[in-house]
Amino acid sequence: MNDILRHGSLWLLDQLKEHAASPVTYRRGELDAEMRAVFGRTEYEVADEYGLRVGAQVTDFLIDGEDLSPAFGEPRAGDRIIADGAVYEVMSLGGLRHWRWTGPHRRTMRIHTKEVDTE
Repeated sequence: MNDILRHGSLWLLDQLKEHAASPVTYRRGELDAEMRAVFGRTEYEVADEYGLRVGAQVTDFLIDGEDLSPAFGEPRAGDRIIADGAVYEVMSLGGLRHWRWTGPHRRTMRIHTKEVDTE
């Protein structure tokens, strides 16, 4: 018997990419690639040098690993994503990784970024 839940979950990922994603440019050095990404955000807290908790949020891009991996492999800190005229830099979250898998099937990458420039 087929895994109906897996099949349905992957179908939903395809629908998200088709109907809720926007075109972006992923850049590493001189290499660029056009792909589609869903905008998201992650809120997190860090402690400053006095022990005070400071809240912040970053812009996330949810990108299909099958789109990113052929040209770039895994995201690297310092990579850039250009979207809607803004330039975002891939960055770590207060000691945590700069990206993680989203969902149970390890297909969608949630990439943490901050806006650094305009284009």
